[in-house]
Amino acid sequence: MKKWLKRLLLFGIIVMVLGFLGSLLSRLPVGDRVAVIKVKGAIIEPDRIVSKIQKAKEDKSVKALVLRVDSPGGSVGASQEIYRALEDFKSSGKPLVVSMGNVSASGGYYISAPADLIFANPGTITGSIGVIVQHTELKDLLEKLGIRTTAIKTGKFKDTLSPFRDLTPEEKEYLQKTIEDAYEQFLQAILKYRSKKISEQKLREIADGRVFTGRVAKELGLVDELGNLQDAINRAKQMAGVPEARVFYMEDRRGFIRKLMEEGFEGFGGDYPLMLYYLMR
Repeated sequence: MKKWLKRLLLFGIIVMVLGFLGSLLSRLPVGDRVAVIKVKGAIIEPDRIVSKIQKAKEDKSVKALVLRVDSPGGSVGASQEIYRALEDFKSSGKPLVVSMGNVSASGGYYISAPADLIFANPGTITGSIGVIVQHTELKDLLEKLGIRTTAIKTGKFKDTLSPFRDLTPEEKEYLQKTIEDAYEQFLQAILKYRSKKISEQKLREIADGRVFTGRVAKELGLVDELGNLQDAINRAKQMAGVPEARVFYMEDRRGFIRKLMEEGFEGFGGDYPLMLYYLMR
């Protein structure tokens, strides 16, 4: 048998064995677990986070969820997607604890609000409760460069926020009403779960975009406890009544073959045909 064919067969056998072992292990009882889901960076594409939350809800071995939030915020819609998924998780009766990292502001705080308990470090930056729409106007600069633009549109608001012209007073009024509606939704989302810890009057006083340290946020009632991720995990175990539960980090996982190709053959610089050529020599 040719040398390359032997190597290819060996490679195939290894993949089959690993796949079989993975399938076998997935059927074994895993015991009680506390799941940890990380939300890191801007909240723009919520699908993967929502999917993980749903899996944690459906997994009978998961007795509690810790959401680790390290985000400066993001879009309103994406934050609401995660918020709603967390509400759905809570319907299972499993405890939900949030652990704030370096920053948990704006949308990062939005998705933290449904938690049964919120932990923050004393120096965590949180708050920034508000909504913003920004407009950059380049008309004068482009005119100096001899560049002119024309918009053909179906309605007077269709090119609102275009950088090629000023906003009209009517557009400014329309945008202000839009963000005020989103802002009101933000406030009500917080009050739905934290009205016993911070009054609506107090929330409106401080919800002007300013940020707070974790220590000040605790004094205001925006967070419940000062502590790190491990403190949040320990409390989640206690709340779920599973002190010996294992911690399960729900990281993004790639298929074995893809991971092998991307990481196991770094010497080939990600050149898959080159890798297969050397495998078959």
